[in-house]
Amino acid sequence: MKSKRKHHLLIRTVIFTITLILLLCVMAIGLFYYMFSIPEPEGLSTTRFPQDFTNSFSVWTTYENGELQVEEIGLKRLDEYGLWIQFIDENGEEIFSHNKPESYPAKYTAADLLALSTSEYENGYTLFVNSLDDTDEECSYIVGFPYDIGKSMLYYNGSRISLLSPAARFLIAAGFGILAASIFAYSVWLSRKLSKVTDGIRGLSVRDYIPIKEKGVFSEIYASLNKMNRELKQADKVQEETERTRKEWITNITHDLKTPLSPIKGYAELLADNSVKETQEIQEYGKIILKNVNHTEKLINDLKLTYQLESGAIPYNPKDVRIIRCVREWVIDIVNDPAFSDRDITFESNTPELIARIDPDLFRRAVQNLMINALTHNPENTKVKITVTVTAENRILISVQDNGAGISETDQAELFERYYRGTNTKEKPEGSGLGLAIAKQIVTLHGGNIIVKSRVNAGTEFIISLPAQN
Repeated sequence: MKSKRKHHLLIRTVIFTITLILLLCVMAIGLFYYMFSIPEPEGLSTTRFPQDFTNSFSVWTTYENGELQVEEIGLKRLDEYGLWIQFIDENGEEIFSHNKPESYPAKYTAADLLALSTSEYENGYTLFVNSLDDTDEECSYIVGFPYDIGKSMLYYNGSRISLLSPAARFLIAAGFGILAASIFAYSVWLSRKLSKVTDGIRGLSVRDYIPIKEKGVFSEIYASLNKMNRELKQADKVQEETERTRKEWITNITHDLKTPLSPIKGYAELLADNSVKETQEIQEYGKIILKNVNHTEKLINDLKLTYQLESGAIPYNPKDVRIIRCVREWVIDIVNDPAFSDRDITFESNTPELIARIDPDLFRRAVQNLMINALTHNPENTKVKITVTVTAENRILISVQDNGAGISETDQAELFERYYRGTNTKEKPEGSGLGLAIAKQIVTLHGGNIIVKSRVNAGTEFIISLPAQN
């Protein structure tokens, strides 16, 4: 199959080259006729037409006893071709003219007539001179052609040219042979180079590409193919990793949804069977159901929010707010949450009040996600500290720092991926795996960025950087 493709490529290259040569020959012939032809009523003729017409006009004239007769057909031809004619006797005086412009004289000297034989295009005409034969008296005539006609003449040694004729034919034949061989060799070379390119493209399409050495005339093309191969491999790797993470996340989120649904279904069945009579027990079951419903709702809302942020479909209403006051209130909300009421949470800021342009509801979600993440995935005795500072470049830094278990370098690299759940979430899998991804999306939406600094068993710090308003 591969050799067949090369064969077809070689044939196409040869046909293309031959066609190109033929086209160039046709263009050369056309250029020759364009440069070396003169228009006449019947079409294009060779450059011999002016001289031949001038020489043959004598057949339409007779000159005897000082009387000149011009046949009607000759005058008609002059009119058809747009020419003029003037007859001069042996004394150089005009004896007859037809269509002659007024700018030309009625008398010429012998030197004038000789000069006209080699004269160039002037006053809108090129002049040709001839004399009448078969007459007793000398009579010359001038024909004016309205074309710019060159009169250069080449003289050569005819005997030597005849000797060179066989050698010229041999050289021409040899030249064509060398040209044909060169075209064939070039076609073979070109087909091999192009075959590498086509094989490379085919290899890229089926992910079976073999890198080509980047040298020769096609080195840039080979380099581009090699670069494309590297990019495709990287894209395939990212796609495989994304697909793997997505499948893992679907498995996790499915499990997380089943976890609260199981007690909801169980306790609901007990209540539906009227097997529970005590009011206190009914209230306890109801609280358990409500807790798991709330957890399920949070998972669904997280999933909805992350896709709204990614598609830009979520309402975004930024306004200028006092960021230190807002963060302090968000921390107080977490402290007052019964789930974290006994945890060690502190807030610090020695900076005067700062103004930031944010959507308070969205940005609150980002900051509280970082705080909840620090509280949820660390031991209960972990200290969480939230601070707000400003840099010399007028950027607001919001830090959420803990002294907990820390995060490995492997987990840090994928921490903000939408489907990723870290290894330290196995003991407390109630998270959706979307909290940090949502936080990053919200911060990015506000023109900020978020980084993480962490060491295993030494704690973690998330830092949000946000432009401050003047």
